[in-house]
Amino acid sequence: MKGAEYAQLEAFLAVAERCNFRRAAAHLGLAPSTLSQTVSNLEDRLGVQLFNRTTRSVSLTGGGEQLRAQLQPLLAELGRAVEAVADLGVGDRGQVRLVCSRAAARLVLARLAVGFHREYPRIEVDITVDDGISNIVESHYDAGVRVGHLLEKDMIALPLTGEWPLHVVAAPAYLQQYGRPESPEDLRSHNCLRMRHTQSGTVFPWRFQRGKRRFDFQPSGNLVVDDEALSLEALLAGEGIGYLLEPDVQAHLSSGDLVSLLTDWTVTMPPFYIYYLRTRHMPQALRQLLDFIKRWRE
Repeated sequence: MKGAEYAQLEAFLAVAERCNFRRAAAHLGLAPSTLSQTVSNLEDRLGVQLFNRTTRSVSLTGGGEQLRAQLQPLLAELGRAVEAVADLGVGDRGQVRLVCSRAAARLVLARLAVGFHREYPRIEVDITVDDGISNIVESHYDAGVRVGHLLEKDMIALPLTGEWPLHVVAAPAYLQQYGRPESPEDLRSHNCLRMRHTQSGTVFPWRFQRGKRRFDFQPSGNLVVDDEALSLEALLAGEGIGYLLEPDVQAHLSSGDLVSLLTDWTVTMPPFYIYYLRTRHMPQALRQLLDFIKRWRE
């Protein structure tokens, strides 16, 4: 439907509901002569007279009654649809669709969602946990959460966290049997439990830094997994030496079930970022989430 055709139907309905051209013109913000011509153009286009006009009254013809009966609910529904979409740009409601890695879900997203909903209880946060999705535009997500160095190109990124401490750990039983490594190079003679990226299949290197010296170490061992919980269970059973995030091992370090190794080396994972495509008309729900994240990090 062209814009002029919609304007004709809107003009017709305004007159049909009031049976008065002047009141309908005032409602639409038009001059009465302009409204009269618009209705006449509609009648010419349809080839049907829609109103009976006299100097004292206006009434619908049979064709006009039929058109009003069918048109009134359609335009009302159209108006509600437009208002519903417009509401996405204002107010504290709507939906935000996020996709994140498993690590981000476990370490960040639950706490973030709980805090966000304390301020915005009417905004629905829909989270998909998937290590493989990277193109949020093609996959119809509003934003994604990933480790910094895995971000898409041409995306705007907002930091969610700082760097995450990692620990090289082993069970006391393993260390008693095989000894304790004193440097990263000593790991070459140990059974190291390695982590593999779920989608790419890449085995993650272990990164170490002390002062200006920084290097990646590719360990060797007889177990490769893509699940932190499985790796942790194997470590607790004395299978070897592992390389895990501090939140995953902190309780076991405190209890003595695991021992932190090579503590004079700095071992960290890059921060998590929330990334999104900048648009002229960003959904208000996403904007409110981003504003909340800025406050949440302070």
